[in-house]
Amino acid sequence: MDSARYPLPPRELDTIERHRYGGAGWLVWGGIILGSRTDLHVQSVTMTGHIYRDVILEQHARLFRGAMGAEFLFMDDNARPHHANIVDECLQSEDITRMDWPAYSPELNPIEHVWDMLGRRIAARQPPPTSTGTSEGIA
Repeated sequence: MDSARYPLPPRELDTIERHRYGGAGWLVWGGIILGSRTDLHVQSVTMTGHIYRDVILEQHARLFRGAMGAEFLFMDDNARPHHANIVDECLQSEDITRMDWPAYSPELNPIEHVWDMLGRRIAARQPPPTSTGTSEGIA
């Protein structure tokens, strides 16, 4: 039995329209530890390995490591600045153990649930935020 291929008639593709905001934004960092939390760190510049080391690791993770001792296990995500060589060197020099976990698995990171809740609260504001003029009132 011969089989023939017939072209399908043209149809509209299933597409999702997305609008990317190309303007300025805010980067927000926060940490949680043993039922406590850090203050939110808000900045309007792009996060780099140097900024992550100087602002986050030096000011927060290093202190947590000192308070917790050898049991301290540091958990970040797989963002590019978090895995810069300068960050790896800093963690190693401070004897901070980084938790290994699979890429693209935000559901395993408890802080992602905090970011989701924060994002929903900001999105639900009436009237919604329309500018990035100030970081006050973000959280």
